[in-house]
Amino acid sequence: MPSYLLSIDQGTTSSRAILFDKKGHVVHIAQREFTQYFPEDGWVEHDPEAIWESVLGTCRDVLSHPDISLEQIAGIGMTNQRETTLLWDRATGEMLYPAIVWQDRRTSDACQRLRDQGYEPLVSQRTGLLIDPYFSATKLAWLLDNVAGARERAERGELAFGTVDTFLIWRLTQGRVHATDATNASRTMLFDIHRQCWDSELLALFDIPDSVLPDVKDSSDDFGSADACWLGGELPIAGVAGDQQAALFGQACFEPGMGKSTYGTGCFMIVNTGKQAEASRNRLLTTVGYRLDGVPTYAMEGSIFVAGATMQWLRDGLKLFANAAETEQLASQTQAGNHVYLVPAFTGLGAPYWDPKARGAILGLTRDTGIAEIVAAGLQAVCYQTRDLQACMSDDMSAAPSALRVDGGMVVNNWLMQFLADMLGVEVDRPVTQEITALGAAYLAGLQLGWYSDLNDIAELWHAERRFYPSMEPAQRDRLYAGWLNAVNRVRSEPASECQVIEH
Repeated sequence: MPSYLLSIDQGTTSSRAILFDKKGHVVHIAQREFTQYFPEDGWVEHDPEAIWESVLGTCRDVLSHPDISLEQIAGIGMTNQRETTLLWDRATGEMLYPAIVWQDRRTSDACQRLRDQGYEPLVSQRTGLLIDPYFSATKLAWLLDNVAGARERAERGELAFGTVDTFLIWRLTQGRVHATDATNASRTMLFDIHRQCWDSELLALFDIPDSVLPDVKDSSDDFGSADACWLGGELPIAGVAGDQQAALFGQACFEPGMGKSTYGTGCFMIVNTGKQAEASRNRLLTTVGYRLDGVPTYAMEGSIFVAGATMQWLRDGLKLFANAAETEQLASQTQAGNHVYLVPAFTGLGAPYWDPKARGAILGLTRDTGIAEIVAAGLQAVCYQTRDLQACMSDDMSAAPSALRVDGGMVVNNWLMQFLADMLGVEVDRPVTQEITALGAAYLAGLQLGWYSDLNDIAELWHAERRFYPSMEPAQRDRLYAGWLNAVNRVRSEPASECQVIEH
């Protein structure tokens, strides 16, 4: 009988393949990084072929382990960087242009024109999103308008659009399946999250022909099978979700009010809101958390564009340390009231500011500021931004989660997790399994394949490795956070009065 599920975790800077057993334990893991391209200010691109090669390579790496045979693999779950936009030829599979990454801001002016024309209420009501370059619609419109012949070919039905999951499913199935799941569809700014279908009025607004769109399936569903030519035998693709929704699922946040925050390249906080799509008063997003048996479970989300990428910049750009593991020791050398603030608005500010033209800064420097203080400020920025989201969610939902489940590469830093608990004033729970995003995709596949009978089976598998409790005095917490809000207002391109964070 099959013993493992293969999870594909296609991220912003690397791809990983992970084998899980039925209890959610990691059996084998492989990872490959790929190049980031920044052709112009605010532009971020990936080579689709590099993404494909990294995914295929990591899958082959884990399956080549001498203790593993293909017969032991039940199927594939997939999770992916969201909103990143690709366009290719249906007949040949040839890509028309590099992948435009979710961080890309090239359509900022186009988004501003749509806001000025009064379209944001329509977009928000239908999709739960705000008009922003972050989402796929304006990226796809840009491709159709700027790649020679693309619009005419799309109108003739010759082209296919997809987020990364759709692209990988297309490649793995040799073009037999052009599909996405409801969580990824909900991030395109073209999908009505209430009716659960592509929206003709939004397609007309963004001038996108429906012929390019993939089918939308449940998060646990039949997405076809990976062709035998890729992995040595056919494997069913049975679960798909965008990375943050997959993490919500992997953290077993199945009840309304349960929330998680993922700290990877960016930071994403999501709280389950149940069967109702609750609208935010504070410029947060309403999104599909997962969809099972045709029924969506909704979530409220705050998206922070830069989290771990800040530490990557401090390491590679400023050369302040050689390895991310050093940051915990450096930060622990600083005083508790570190008043240096690093605002990592390298590609603008995400929720709740939504200011694509803001740019980063380091403020509060004095003669005694050193490497440790700047590194600590980079870590603290992640916590301050999470408090931004917590304050808004608390107002939107009457009460923010009393505990927060965390995951992502940064959460191994104990100093960071303690400061996060201190800044939020709530318990922070770190799970035993760190590969939560990939695990969520595996769980979704396991549901489809009959490995798990229901969500209760999965919830019982979640265990905390460590819990962090707040120990900072509320007055100090509030002083530090007030300094953060002042720093943010210093770098914004828009008047602060247009988007104030609610303080509690």
